[in-house]
Amino acid sequence: MRRPWVIGVSGASGTPYPAAVLRALLDAGHPVDLVVSRAARLTILDETGGPLRDSHWRDDLGRWLGRAVHDADVRFWPAGDLAAGPSSGSYPARGMVVVPASTAACAGIAIGLSKDLLQRAAEVNLKERRPVVLVPRETPVTRSHLEHLITLHDAGAVVLPASPGFYSAGAAASAAQLVDFVAGKVLDALGVPHSLFRRWSGELGAARDAPAGS
Repeated sequence: MRRPWVIGVSGASGTPYPAAVLRALLDAGHPVDLVVSRAARLTILDETGGPLRDSHWRDDLGRWLGRAVHDADVRFWPAGDLAAGPSSGSYPARGMVVVPASTAACAGIAIGLSKDLLQRAAEVNLKERRPVVLVPRETPVTRSHLEHLITLHDAGAVVLPASPGFYSAGAAASAAQLVDFVAGKVLDALGVPHSLFRRWSGELGAARDAPAGS
């Protein structure tokens, strides 16, 4: 039985993060269901220069990820389709990642708003006690934002802010390395093996001195 990870993309800035998570999951051989909010489509257009259209989503997704996805095990669900598979607890999903998770999406999921398929799918995975990872990126945060994140934590979600580590390359780290660090932490939370970053070895400078790709 196909059991995908549901990836929800909300409208916060940070489209390189879901792209990195999607590439890593596909590279690891995992099926993916993709839900992109209406606000996220505007962000994708603004940050990448390309649209994500229902009728041409494979071509548009391939352009966004920088690779062909015509043979990839990806299913796209429009955010307005509240009858879609991921809206039901009987749909056999492995769990869900919301990346980036806007404060509005976090609030809607925390209070059970089910405004769109992204929020509904996250609530479903929480109630089914499946892994749910939320990647907030916006900063600074207000008290209400923190309260919603605490509610989500108490409901069983992993709150994983987009806070990259620098110990792989220090101040010379590229934007791609910083994005991959966050994506790697997401995959760690899902229990999916990856090689997106060099792990801390307990030795100062060891990661910087190691040969590239080790």
